[in-house]
Amino acid sequence: MMDNKQLIEKFYRSFAAADAEGMVSCYADNIEFKDPAFGLLKGKDVKNMWRMLLKNPNIKVTVSDIKADDQTGSANWVAVYTFSRTGREVTNRVSAKFEFQDGKIIKHTDFFNLWKWAGQAMGVMGYLLGWTPLMQNKIRKQALTLLGKYDS
Repeated sequence: MMDNKQLIEKFYRSFAAADAEGMVSCYADNIEFKDPAFGLLKGKDVKNMWRMLLKNPNIKVTVSDIKADDQTGSANWVAVYTFSRTGREVTNRVSAKFEFQDGKIIKHTDFFNLWKWAGQAMGVMGYLLGWTPLMQNKIRKQALTLLGKYDS
């Protein structure tokens, strides 16, 4: 069995290769994921989020500063991609935290600045309103609507 640092490395190696199945194989069935765009997701929804996001991959992922012990881990990663709704290029800098159990990731939390993301992805409107709860809730609602429509 691989150690937890190797598990995180496999997760991001799979991400960089647009291999959603490789990514989700690192997760426990009861995975909990949270980030500013989707909010809290659990189980199948987490796995389907990555499948949906990588269905039409146009993303370059780099990872750094991977750390892990028996229970927790962390990594920093950068995704560069074109936001499909606007055609605008986004560079998203993310800090990730992980919790492990029985050789799998059971909790994954990504932290990034949703205002910066909105400004890059949506242009002036995202920059002007991306910091507001109204706009952030709209972004989350749109992300969850897309996930709800996704059929793996």
